[in-house]
Amino acid sequence: HDPVGFFAYVSFFPQLVAGPIERATHLLPQFHKKRSFDFASAVSGTRQIMWGLFKKVVIADNCAVIVNSVFANYSDVTGSTLFLGAVFFAFQIYGDFSGYSDIAIGTAKLFGIDLMQNFNYPYFSRNIAEFWRRWHISLTTWFRDYVYIPLGGSRCGKGRTFRNTAIIFLLSGFWHGANWTFVCWGAYHALLFAPLMFLGKNRNFREIVARDRKLPTVGETVQMLTTFLLVAFGWIIFRANTIGDAWGYIGRLFSKSLLSKPILIGEENTIALVGIFFIVVMLLLEWIFRREAFVFGGRMSRAAISCAIVFSVFSIYFFGGSSTMFIYFQF
Repeated sequence: HDPVGFFAYVSFFPQLVAGPIERATHLLPQFHKKRSFDFASAVSGTRQIMWGLFKKVVIADNCAVIVNSVFANYSDVTGSTLFLGAVFFAFQIYGDFSGYSDIAIGTAKLFGIDLMQNFNYPYFSRNIAEFWRRWHISLTTWFRDYVYIPLGGSRCGKGRTFRNTAIIFLLSGFWHGANWTFVCWGAYHALLFAPLMFLGKNRNFREIVARDRKLPTVGETVQMLTTFLLVAFGWIIFRANTIGDAWGYIGRLFSKSLLSKPILIGEENTIALVGIFFIVVMLLLEWIFRREAFVFGGRMSRAAISCAIVFSVFSIYFFGGSSTMFIYFQF
């Protein structure tokens, strides 16, 4: 009934290529509202674009140098180096995809359009269920509403509920491509989710960790670290070219050399140190702003913006030069 609205919805460029995956019920009504330039929204959008660029250019692209080298030569490096490569890929894919989402959401704000939040500090999750409530939210909620609930959701017994959950994870893996690595990655997360579901703990942790405190407890820290390591292990399967490569990578990872010092070649040492430094900076800023929709989303000082810009310029001009395409452009 409204060709202009329909084609505006399917071609809205900020989130067209990689998300967030917007519902028509959320986006179409905004096209029909009269919009005027809003300075506060434009400032917020610009901040979010800047933070997204920081995560992409400073975090993801620097991590990519190490990741590409390690995964291409996994049979010739030590277990500790493979562990470092897996951790760097965890931050590469997060910086890459959440960075794109921030750029898309911020760009839409400049046009007076509101897009849904796609990432909500997933690496501060205390279990796998919380991780999936905070990672690629637009896709997981789409699968929930259009596949999980029509299959019966959690309204049936635990056996069928797990079946429905496993189907969601397998489809989520297959959605990324027709490769057994993606399917096995989905199955891996289904297995991690199963104990939480059968013990009735999959709905725990609805609020961000330490919401009313400055620091997490020791128990929360252990939970977050454990969840991150489980997710990072899964990313090895996701990143590998084949199941054979994933198995070879994992087999060599858990060898005696896991306790040795990581060995990197040439400028990779410098890039790794720079990457670790900026990852720590990102995590600190995310922790400070974890109650906001995005870093710098609430009240902030000009000094914080200046620091972010300095970090970005420093990385781009002195350690950059290896810009890569957004990972999720391929899916």
